[in-house]
Amino acid sequence: MRLEGKVAIVTGAASGMGKAIAELYAKEGAKVVATDLNLEGVQAVVEGIKANGGTAVAIKTNVGNLDDVNAMIDTAVSEYGTLDILVNNAGIMDNMAAVGDVDDARWDLIFDVNTKGVMRAIRKAIPIFLEKGKGVIVNTASTGGFSGAHAGAAYVASKHAVVGLTKNTAFMYAQQGIRCNAIAPGGTATNITSSVGIANFNPFGASRTQLTASIMPRVGTPEEIAQVALFLGSDESSFVNGAIVTADAGWTAAF
Repeated sequence: MRLEGKVAIVTGAASGMGKAIAELYAKEGAKVVATDLNLEGVQAVVEGIKANGGTAVAIKTNVGNLDDVNAMIDTAVSEYGTLDILVNNAGIMDNMAAVGDVDDARWDLIFDVNTKGVMRAIRKAIPIFLEKGKGVIVNTASTGGFSGAHAGAAYVASKHAVVGLTKNTAFMYAQQGIRCNAIAPGGTATNITSSVGIANFNPFGASRTQLTASIMPRVGTPEEIAQVALFLGSDESSFVNGAIVTADAGWTAAF
């Protein structure tokens, strides 16, 4: 029970990595606030957690909406009295478009969800963590957060920003007991490619990203990413702060 007594928020918890993280956190003793835009999906996840003896609550959250993000944090406090771990996992993919083909609406959507949502959640949680004198933030970045070849311009730029935000937050609050790290998954078996941002797939951009995708050793599972999130959320990583932990089976070791 590595998270016994901890209160954790996990965004994007209706499926994929978020679902696996929420389930594992609950199994390890955390009280989980599972959030997703897909309310029915996240409710099913919570019911499964409860059926297995865990503690969780489901709420509908659009991380691109400020009021929803604030309500998400407030729900954790009202339901369980505090917040210990914030997992910013929710995200959407773009349509692989290079910058010459990016439209403003798609760019804004990708950044609202992938970057601004992360910033807003951290901003709302910081006063709680400062008052407690401790807190843990785990962001889901991407290998696209340090490589330019794994998605389109909007997604890659949004995840580079998450990497920068992670490092800045870690440095700024390191002496206040707050840790902030990120996971950079490689190709993982989730439904992110069905997200709204990927509509009107861009053939040129896809043909370019395929060059690096072709040497991917294998596709990871959500459960493998959840194990990394457990380590970063637990006291076992007490000396780890500002790190971007790559989990990609050695894919980016090639370049």
